[in-house]
Amino acid sequence: MLGVYCHIVNDFQGLASPLSPDGLAEAQQLLSIGAAEIWTVLSVETSGFGYLNDRRPAILFERHHFHKQTNGMFDAANPAISSPKAGGYLGGAQEYTRLAQAVALDRHSALNSASWGIGQVMGFNSSLAGFANVEAMVTAMIDNEDAQIKAMAKFVCSTGLDTALAARNWAKFAHGYNGADFAKNQYDVRLAADFEKYSKGPLPDVRVRQVQAYLTYLGFDVAGVDGVIGKRTRSGVVRFREENGLGDSDQIDDALITVLRGKVAAASAAAAAGGAS
Repeated sequence: MLGVYCHIVNDFQGLASPLSPDGLAEAQQLLSIGAAEIWTVLSVETSGFGYLNDRRPAILFERHHFHKQTNGMFDAANPAISSPKAGGYLGGAQEYTRLAQAVALDRHSALNSASWGIGQVMGFNSSLAGFANVEAMVTAMIDNEDAQIKAMAKFVCSTGLDTALAARNWAKFAHGYNGADFAKNQYDVRLAADFEKYSKGPLPDVRVRQVQAYLTYLGFDVAGVDGVIGKRTRSGVVRFREENGLGDSDQIDDALITVLRGKVAAASAAAAAGGAS
């Protein structure tokens, strides 16, 4: 059982580089919108971060799409992961357990049936998101959050939803992005509320997010990756600096980010080597 769990983790675990200023700027340019609109969509889709603490992309496995992708051939024996009805969600890392069960039956259809990354782009929309196939999309999603947000932006542009987003027509955008049943989860209402917050208040600081993400990957509890520097983020920075001979300040700068990135890259390489052995 432990071997199966390790396979589930290692198969989708990579560098998981957090969003960069350039990545955010490119998405804004593609969509011709401000940062407030970007963060509005991201906050509703994934609470604003595209990875789990173990560096796997945030996903949601959709059993009704797996049913469609496989013409229902696995419904009878595997109703939890293949059904004409949506549901069965476990959330968080447990979604990878569901994905792994589907992958064992049909990998291509399984990857197509999950939503991926910070924008929760469905695998079967990989071409609309700018990729040759779903495998290429998943590889990019594993590697960095810049690719995740770019995929979301390209999907929005490919489907013509960029006009609704720029106009802040939340109901029209929600219908196109989340489906005809968007009102059940008040998707448009949540978008409007988050835009109100981001348009008036401070936006997430990308550099703070990078530090929070790297610290989280390394086992520090910074109370989430939200781009807002609070007590736990500050204490995590101080502790990391002290443990790595970088002084005892809570300053966030390029040098700190470089060291953090190196530590995470080393951990990623070690995990990959361990998984291959």
